[in-house]
Amino acid sequence: MGGVAWNRKGYRHMKKISITVPCYNEAGNVRKMAETLTSIMKGLPYDYEIVFTDNCSTDGTREILRELAGKDSRIKVLLNSRNYGVDGRSARNTSQYLSGDVMIWIACDFQDPPELIPEFIRCWEEGYMVVCGQKTGSREGKIKYGCRSIFYKLIQMLSDVPQYEHISGIMLYDRKVMLECIKADYDINLRFLLADMGYKVKLIQYEQRERKSGRSSYNIWRYLTFAINSMVVTSSAPLRMMTVLGIIMSAISFLIGIIYLVLKLTSWHNFQAGTAPVLIGMFFLGSVQLLFMGILGEYVSVILRKVTKRPDVILSDKLNFDDIQEKVSNL
Repeated sequence: MGGVAWNRKGYRHMKKISITVPCYNEAGNVRKMAETLTSIMKGLPYDYEIVFTDNCSTDGTREILRELAGKDSRIKVLLNSRNYGVDGRSARNTSQYLSGDVMIWIACDFQDPPELIPEFIRCWEEGYMVVCGQKTGSREGKIKYGCRSIFYKLIQMLSDVPQYEHISGIMLYDRKVMLECIKADYDINLRFLLADMGYKVKLIQYEQRERKSGRSSYNIWRYLTFAINSMVVTSSAPLRMMTVLGIIMSAISFLIGIIYLVLKLTSWHNFQAGTAPVLIGMFFLGSVQLLFMGILGEYVSVILRKVTKRPDVILSDKLNFDDIQEKVSNL
């Protein structure tokens, strides 16, 4: 692997790897992750920085990060003023502070093996702009992994562009790709944005491990919210399905009405329809209308986020970032 590149002014410099680690309440993992990443990078011919982004942890993670940053200037820390979540604004904001020729994104829970990083960098040196880990299995449980598989199949079926399945935990982006991601809509998750951008992606398969320590902050409601948001931002198919289903139901209702009319006219005294079909039909149509209103509401909420000028991620503190290394406009 070659560790030398040319900067914009024509000077040679050692290629730099930026590793970003989002964390929330990872007091049991963050120290070990810093040690593991430092050990891996010291064995490679590259300059590097390790950037931890803390989403307002409450378990002492921030204090540990301050300690780590005080001992090693290559460990840098961004402390968010509140929990902005792993994806979206927080991820884009972190990317703006990275100074490397390539960015590696890895979670702090050790479910995705940091030992894959040298292989990711080797693929990048071979010319791949994007390298992603793809889970072939998971020790987090067959039920959860099965639900994830169903989710990806559904997104694949509904999405306007082909999507990659079971990627999320560990990813590598060339700096060019990173800059494009920063300019993109933060409502679109990075894994779905890749498919839309069209870069050639190298997939490295692995089995996801169990968490090394602690518990995931994601619960069923957050997973459901993520699934619905992913569907809305990657596809307009649900809106088309509403239109098609509305036409079909209208045709069926009209046909049933004609049949009832004919039966009533031909068997006026013997045909007793009763109120049950009316009530069943009314409740069924009412539930369908509520479903359609919910789907429309999800799309309207996306529009609302677009037109509402929310502030960027607010940092309560940043550690080991000098005055030169600010946002990406200066890099």
